[in-house]
Amino acid sequence: MNKSDLRIVYMGTPDFAVPTLDALVSGGYNVVGVITMPDKPAGRGHKMQFSPIKEYAIEHNLPLLQPEKLKDEEFLSALREWKADLQIVVAFRMLPEVVWAMPRMGTFNLHAALLPQYRGAAPINWAVMNGDTKTGATTFFLDHQIDTGRIILKEELPIGPDENVGSVHDRLMEMGKGLVCRTVDLLLDADGEVTRIPTIDQDTLLADLVAATGISELRPAPKIFKETCLIDWNQPARAIYNKVRGLSPYPAAWTELTLSDGSVLSPVKVYRVSCVEGGSGNIEPGKTKTDGKTYLHIGCADGYIALEELQLPGKKRMDIKALLNGLKLN
Repeated sequence: MNKSDLRIVYMGTPDFAVPTLDALVSGGYNVVGVITMPDKPAGRGHKMQFSPIKEYAIEHNLPLLQPEKLKDEEFLSALREWKADLQIVVAFRMLPEVVWAMPRMGTFNLHAALLPQYRGAAPINWAVMNGDTKTGATTFFLDHQIDTGRIILKEELPIGPDENVGSVHDRLMEMGKGLVCRTVDLLLDADGEVTRIPTIDQDTLLADLVAATGISELRPAPKIFKETCLIDWNQPARAIYNKVRGLSPYPAAWTELTLSDGSVLSPVKVYRVSCVEGGSGNIEPGKTKTDGKTYLHIGCADGYIALEELQLPGKKRMDIKALLNGLKLN
């Protein structure tokens, strides 16, 4: 079997999924159809916005489906007509068994973490927020549970100590396309016989980890909500620093600032900070210290955080000097 014989259906939605689709198309793989989320209104004018994957599919004349419900019989019938040998999922949504079990070779997913760690919707954010020094990507066959299927390939990626989630996201996005193509090549080398591909059971991998290190903790990667992003100034400086970079530039950590007239600005998004550990700096947790011109420090459990780049409600992002120039803090 060669590239032109293997019929691939690709599923994805955001920017993260585009380079992998492009690598498949430009690499000569036979992508017979693309599935993405329905169009959604966006912006002040509530104009319908195409997903990045839809824009790519239209530009390259790829057949496209945008189902509201993945168990809808009309969608399932259209999907069957594509006669896929293999389905590939990159940043899409949870699939029902009737979809992921349809191709004769099954469906595999690209997950932006080193499974079994960071199962869930936001693995890149949580790896940075937890202060990890490495992450990676994994391809695995889908099964009944989220992110638990048999692992095909894994690749590691270092995380810099001052790197934010935006740069990690972009590097994983580029790395992931190669991992997906190598996974498809494994299937091609096996001539479509999935059982001939060496895979790793995640429960076995976890048992081996426990035996080698004694560590059995699995870190989850749940969906991030607004309350997740609120900064707790009673935490240590390093934890707050990691939280800010793990949420920057999106969705962004946030806090509140009290002005000299007693009014409160909220939410104030925080994009970049530095931290000072090992001393209170005479600032109580949550209290501020500033010269009104060049710096704004907020106390935390073991030191203070120096705010460097913020965004006030209804304003653009600005550095701390520009912000203090027009702001009187309490």
